[in-house]
Amino acid sequence: MTHSELAQAIRRLAAEKNAVIMAHYYQRAEVQDVADCIGDSLALAQQAAKTNADIIVLCGVHFMAETAKILCPDKKVLIPDMNAGCSLADSCKADDLKAWKDAHPSYKVVSYVNTSAAVKALTDIVVTSSNALKIVQSIPAEQPVLFGPDHNLGQYISQMTGRDLALWDGACHVHSRFSVEALIALKQQHPDAPVLAHPECKQAILTLSDVIGSTQALLNYVKNHPDTRKFIIATETGVLHEMQKACPEALFLPVPPEVTEGVGCACNECEYMRMITLDKLYNCLKNESPEVHVDPTVAKQAILPIQRMLELS
Repeated sequence: MTHSELAQAIRRLAAEKNAVIMAHYYQRAEVQDVADCIGDSLALAQQAAKTNADIIVLCGVHFMAETAKILCPDKKVLIPDMNAGCSLADSCKADDLKAWKDAHPSYKVVSYVNTSAAVKALTDIVVTSSNALKIVQSIPAEQPVLFGPDHNLGQYISQMTGRDLALWDGACHVHSRFSVEALIALKQQHPDAPVLAHPECKQAILTLSDVIGSTQALLNYVKNHPDTRKFIIATETGVLHEMQKACPEALFLPVPPEVTEGVGCACNECEYMRMITLDKLYNCLKNESPEVHVDPTVAKQAILPIQRMLELS
């Protein structure tokens, strides 16, 4: 089937099965276009928490589908490709976090949403890039905090709040590989273009940026500046689809990654996000598989810090 035919078939199946299709901004453009709702990690969690659908199809990476299942234990949660993982979530194993937590018994654990259900179960409060600053600021200044697993985000939050956070040494493999040299060159070539960067980027990129924020915040900035003709973007390039729709006349210049093995490219894509295709989405809905499960004991603990996050958001 063509993309158009697949999209129509997917929408028919979703209607027949009372299924809601949720897609992250980093998904392929055609997947975003067929979804009922698109958003960043916070928005998808909020949508999952209030949906009346019988089936949730999460077009994103595995931890996002796990979060939806934790919030909706009585619903069937599907992901079109079970191998769609996350390098950041993989960088923090539950056993390792427990050892770190046990070594710092007086500390509160603040974990990024990009973590497994088992890690969330060991966490006091979950955060996303949209609300991490607000939530850390809400914690009493005298309360020591363990923040993980994204070191770059934690460093940014520490600088913004003046808090001395203990940081896990993890990173998103996409956001940590933007080329500083390429960004400097883009700024020189397009001095009128503001630089928009995600706080998961390394400090050198953030220092060169004009706007720092979550995927949703960067998209909102573009929408709120329709007269700006150029933007330099330092986040996963999937969001350029929505940015271009919001400002069709604007030029969006993605910051390329650092050159690897002698080969460079003008984009910075998450290969895990791109595992989801229309074909896989169609088969997932048709067969109601692969289905995501979370151990009930783990889910019972993991939902508490997620609920705290939603309440504070």
